[in-house]
Amino acid sequence: MTTRWTPDSWRQKPVAQMPTFADADALKAVEAQLAGFPPLVFAGEARKLTRALAKVSSGDAFLLQGGDCAESFAEHSADNIRDFFRVFMQMAVVMTFAAASPVVKVGRVAGQFAKPRSSDTETIDGVELPSYRGDIVNDIDFTPVSREPDPARQLMAYRQSAATLNLLRAFSAGGYANLDFVHQWMLGFVKDSPQSGRYNDVANRISEALDFMRACGIDPESHPEMRTTDLYTSHEALLLGYEQALTRVDSTTGDYYATSGHMIWIGDRTRQPDHAHVEYFRGVKNPIGLKCGPSLKPDGLMELIEILNPENIPGRLSLICRFGADKVFDSMPALVRAVKKAGKSVVWVCDPMHGNTIKSDSGYKTRPFDRILQEVKHFFAVHESEGTYAGGIHLEMTGRNVTECTGGARALSDADLHDRYHTYCDPRLNAEQAIEMAFLVSDLLKAQRQSRGPRRPSLAAE
Repeated sequence: MTTRWTPDSWRQKPVAQMPTFADADALKAVEAQLAGFPPLVFAGEARKLTRALAKVSSGDAFLLQGGDCAESFAEHSADNIRDFFRVFMQMAVVMTFAAASPVVKVGRVAGQFAKPRSSDTETIDGVELPSYRGDIVNDIDFTPVSREPDPARQLMAYRQSAATLNLLRAFSAGGYANLDFVHQWMLGFVKDSPQSGRYNDVANRISEALDFMRACGIDPESHPEMRTTDLYTSHEALLLGYEQALTRVDSTTGDYYATSGHMIWIGDRTRQPDHAHVEYFRGVKNPIGLKCGPSLKPDGLMELIEILNPENIPGRLSLICRFGADKVFDSMPALVRAVKKAGKSVVWVCDPMHGNTIKSDSGYKTRPFDRILQEVKHFFAVHESEGTYAGGIHLEMTGRNVTECTGGARALSDADLHDRYHTYCDPRLNAEQAIEMAFLVSDLLKAQRQSRGPRRPSLAAE
């Protein structure tokens, strides 16, 4: 890519998955208003995340990325944000203990509003209307007015993102992330889980470790790092006009950053190397993600890596793999080998959700827990065989007790789905399933750590 990049150079490229707004002047007015708003995140925070992900790429940390399939305006509440934060922290503690290394926490939150669709329209009872593309674009109600893309919804998304970030920052720094509290929450989960015996050992060993630390004089009062945490935000950057409006020049470096979230990613449907999304992403300095599906071949991946991370900066690029449990061994090894052979620094992340979506007998879209877990196991197995590092997991999940994915310790069935099926788009792991997944991933992390043996810290981790 030899052409000069600017925040609006994407407008000269073909674009996919972007809605058509009937009132172009109203869209321009909204984008101009957004361009004058304060940034949601800051360049220094994004650089800090890049450094943390550099440790992940070298095998010295693990990435936990997760959150809502699509945030909604109707479900925005302090309680929902708190519940997500609490579950996410519990998952991180379990994984940190198992991996004996830091866990980088990145939420799909405070910006995950836009959704790609397989078709521009949908038809119900003979009526054809524009597809629902997330609350930042239109409304889920199936009426002509609701489905009309409305640029003013971008202002609502910005304000909700700002409010969510404000509360998450308060939780992260205000004591809610205290390791003692998080551990007590986890003990409650272990007690109530149908598989409590399986998890008690891990919970007890964490208790012993905390007691030992207190005996040595290490407690949350004397060591602030035990009562605070870093939680970053991420989303799929589909709506490029919104992203451009929130692109800012960092005064300390002169570089451009997307200030809509700390990390943004390109979806499997928008990763064409000569299209608008790749053009926009190549110019911002945030850490970025690239979804990799079964149709992506090694040559295509290497071309995208050269465009998106030509300087091979550790922590800059995460490859988020979404193949489906039955296609991991067919598609993934060749990609891993190509990247390894070229000496490219990437973070390998497993998205076990999107490739394992099925339609249940009752008509609900769901994801079987055993297939999700199977893809995670296959992901780790590929890296074990190729001598590379399974760096992270990317989950669609919620802190609420929904019934959207079948299976798990409570063996949710097709008949249970109607009980609390609340998602606006794709099925999510509920709070219990998410924590259960963390315990199961922790077993894989422990095995990976033991197989690698003692490691000398790499330069990227220093």
